[in-house]
Amino acid sequence: MADPKGFLKVTERELPARRPVPVRIMDWKEVYEPGDTAVLRRQAGRCMDCGVPFCHKGCPLGNLIPEWNDLTWRGEGRAASERLHATNNFPEFTGRLCPAPCESACVLGINQPAVTIKQVEVSIADEAFANGWIEPEPPGRLTGKTVAVVGSGPAGLAAAQQLTRAGHTVAVFERDDRIGGLLRYGIPDFKMEKKHLEARLRQMQDEGTRFRAGVEIGKDITWADLRARYDAVVVATGSTIPRDLPIPGRDLAGVHFAMEYLVESNKAVAGDAVPNQITAEGKHVVVIGGGDTGADCIGTAHRHGALSVTNLAIGRRPPGERPEHQPWPMDPTVFEVSSAHEEGGDRAYLASTVEFLANDAGEVRALRVAETEFVDGRRVPKSGTEREIPADLVLIAMGFTGPEQALLEEQLGARFTERGNVRREDDYQTTAPGVFVAGDAGRGQSLIVWAIAEGRAAAASVDRFLMGKTELPEPVRPTDIAIGLQPA
Repeated sequence: MADPKGFLKVTERELPARRPVPVRIMDWKEVYEPGDTAVLRRQAGRCMDCGVPFCHKGCPLGNLIPEWNDLTWRGEGRAASERLHATNNFPEFTGRLCPAPCESACVLGINQPAVTIKQVEVSIADEAFANGWIEPEPPGRLTGKTVAVVGSGPAGLAAAQQLTRAGHTVAVFERDDRIGGLLRYGIPDFKMEKKHLEARLRQMQDEGTRFRAGVEIGKDITWADLRARYDAVVVATGSTIPRDLPIPGRDLAGVHFAMEYLVESNKAVAGDAVPNQITAEGKHVVVIGGGDTGADCIGTAHRHGALSVTNLAIGRRPPGERPEHQPWPMDPTVFEVSSAHEEGGDRAYLASTVEFLANDAGEVRALRVAETEFVDGRRVPKSGTEREIPADLVLIAMGFTGPEQALLEEQLGARFTERGNVRREDDYQTTAPGVFVAGDAGRGQSLIVWAIAEGRAAAASVDRFLMGKTELPEPVRPTDIAIGLQPA
C-alpha cells in the first residue's frame, strides 16, 4: 500500500491552483496551474489500500486505484501508468473531464476529505506522455476480420482501440471534419486542450486504427451498405438530440441550443473560419440548465467577453454537504462551484422560464421567468412571481434525449427503448445481427467513464462474435477488463 500512516499525517486534500480569473478568461488554455510532484505523492500516500476498495465500484471502469496510488507515492511513474492503462484507455481525458464518482466512494471520505484520485490519475497520464512511455501497441497478428465504428467520441475510440489491438482491422467513421466527437467540438479547450486528443489519436493511428472523418453514415454510406462491407459494426454516435424548451418565443433570433454555440466556438478556437459565429461578445447571456454543458457555455461566454452571464436551473439548489438520503459510498448531488462559475455570473435556482420576449427586430431581448413550485410532483411556474431577465443570447443546455433514430431504423431495422435509446442485449448487440451499440447511444446521456467502459465491454463482445465464441459465461459488464483483448 501507499504510506501506511499517510491518511493520518495528511488529512486535507491538496489540488493544483487555478490560474487567476482575470488571466485565464483572456485565453483558452486549461484552467489549472502545473501541479507539484511532492504534493501529488503526498496525496497519493493518503490512499489506505482498503480491504474492500469501494473506489473500484465507484468507477465504472473498475480502475485499480489503490495500486497506482501506491506506485505514484513510491515515484514509480511508468509502472503507475501501466496499471492505470490496464483498465482505462484514455486517463488523460477522464482525469480532466470526469466528475470522479470514485472519490465519492473513497473509504477515507467517510470521515476525511477523499483522496485526490482524479488529480493523481491525470498526473500519471501526463507524465507518461511527457516521458514517451505511451507507445503504440499494434497487434501481433491480424485476424482478417473487419469492424466499422461509427462515432469517434470516447465510446467509439475505446472500442476501436481495443478491437485494433485484438487484431481486427478497424475503421472509425465520423461525420464531422475532425475525429474526436464530443471531445473535439463539445468540450472547450479551457477544460481539455486538444493536444491531448491529438496525441492519443496518433497512438491509435500507429497501432493501425483507420480514421474516416467527414463521412456521415446513413447519408454518404447507408447503414445497410456499411453492415454489408464489414464483419461487424459498432454504433457509438452518442446521445445527440438536445432537450428543447417549447415555450412562446422559442423561434426568436438569439435563442440556441448549447451545442450549436459550443461547436462553433471550438471550431473558431481551432483556427477555422466560422461565418456568422454565435458569440457572446458584448451581450447579456442567459444559460438555461445547471449541468456540465451549461457550465461550459458559461466559461465560453466569459472568454467571448459577455456583458453578463446568468445561469438558470429549474430545480432546488443542491445542499452543500452529502445529504442523508445519499450516504457513502453513493455519488451525491451537492452544490459545486466549477471553474466557469468561479469566473463570474449569477446562478438562480427554482427558476422556470415561461417565455422568450422579442424586440422589434424579432430578436430575443429578455426572458420572462417565474419561481418554480411543485404541484403533485411536477415542477410548474408559480403564478404571480414572473419577472424579466435581460438577454441578447439564450443558450439551452437542458441535456439530451437520445440518439438520432430515423436512419438507423429505416436502413438497419434497429429498435429503440421507451427512453429513445438503441435497444440492445446484454452483449451490446442490437436487434440487427452483427451491429453493436456502446456509450450514450445505448445507455443514454451519461459520464465519459461510462462511455469508455461501454466501448471496452462492447469491443469484448464484438471480438467474441467475430471469432465464433458464442457461449458467454455471464453478461459482459463495463467494469470487466475486456476478456481476450490486450490491456489498454
